[in-house]
Parts: sequence; C-alpha cells; structure tokens
Amino acid sequence: MNQDFSIITLVLHASFVVQLVIAGLMLTSLASWTVIFGKLFGLRRLRSAQEEFEREFWSGKNLNDLYTSANQREDGSAMARIFASGMREFLKLRERRLDPGLLLDGARRAMRASLQRELDVIEGNVGFLASVGSVSPYVGLFGTVWGIMHAFVGLSSVQQVTLAQVAPGIAEALVATAIGLFAAIPAVVGYNRFAREIDRIAIQLESFIEEFSNILQRNAAAPAASAAAPR
Repeated sequence: MNQDFSIITLVLHASFVVQLVIAGLMLTSLASWTVIFGKLFGLRRLRSAQEEFEREFWSGKNLNDLYTSANQREDGSAMARIFASGMREFLKLRERRLDPGLLLDGARRAMRASLQRELDVIEGNVGFLASVGSVSPYVGLFGTVWGIMHAFVGLSSVQQVTLAQVAPGIAEALVATAIGLFAAIPAVVGYNRFAREIDRIAIQLESFIEEFSNILQRNAAAPAASAAAPR
C-alpha cells in the first residue's frame, strides 16, 4: 500500500511532543529571518548615513556648524553621534580653561563611551542568531529521538514488525531534525556575516575617534574663539 510521506502529512501524524517541537522551531525560524532582514536593512542604512557624515566631516566644513548639524539630525549615523559627544565634552571642558591634555582625555572618554553604546545597539539581536544556530539542531534532535521512541513503543504490541510499519514513525520523527537544521543554517550564516560587518564598523569608528582626537589635540591650546574650524 502506498503511503503519503509529504512533510505536511508527516507532521500531522506525528506525536504531540514532536508537533510541539516542530512548531517551536518554525516560530524560531520565523523570528530569526525577521532579525536577519531587519539587520540587513539596518546595517545598510547605517553604512549610508555614516558615509554621508564622513564626506561632510572631511569636506572641511566648520566643526561648530557640523556639531550643530549632528545634534539636529534625528536619523544621524553612529559616527555623527560619537562626533557630537566628543565635541560636546571638548567644548564644555574648554569653557573651564583646563589643561589641553585634560581636554583631550575628556573628549576621548566621551567618544569611547558613545562608541560602546552605539556598538551595543548595532549588535542587538545578533546574539539571538547565534543561539538559534547552536540550539536548534539539538532541539530538532530531541524531537527526533522522542518521535522514534514513540514509534517503537507503538509497535511493542505487534508480533511481526515490518519496514512498512516502522518507516512512517521514523520519517515523522526525522522531520524535526530537518526543521531544526532549516532553522539553524540561515541563523549561523547570518550571524557570521553580521559579526564580520559589525567588526568592520567598529574598526571604522575607532579609526574616526583617533583621527578626530588628533584634530582636537592640534586645537586644544588654541583660543576658544578659534575652535570653530580646528582643521
């Protein structure tokens, strides 16, 4: 007798525990795809805004005007916010007529703190992909083991077991492993890609902090009125 071994049929005939595992894996897969697409578009917007600010910064524009513009931007880049935090601290300390070294140290600390906040936001939900990639195969394997155990328990009262009797139960159980891999593989690929891209963004932001610190250092000893264009 021919039996229907389609995925939907196997899931519908699986035990309740296996169905529960499959449902959980499907929801997890949907959540991971949501994170993947959200992170793709988010990093693309971040790169675009960052390139725009970097062009504006190195165009020789007056830094006070650039600082005002960065504060007014609602969708500013991470680099713009780091610049604004460093410039804000520099101007505050400069009003106190502190030592130039203290001015620079204060601005660098403010930019480092802002950098950490920005990276925390950028890395948001990336850890979820790592968890899905590492845990989903084992959850699927649990569903498979449970399903096979349930299938053999159901055959315990049968005197003569044939392959036709065993195959449906095993196939139903193996679906859990397949769905676990279906959930894990995109999550692992997405995590690896985003981790590399976030590392590049972090290096770019750290390089900007060093370059901007050099600009501030050259102007730390200048009169406050001349700080408008410290290039």
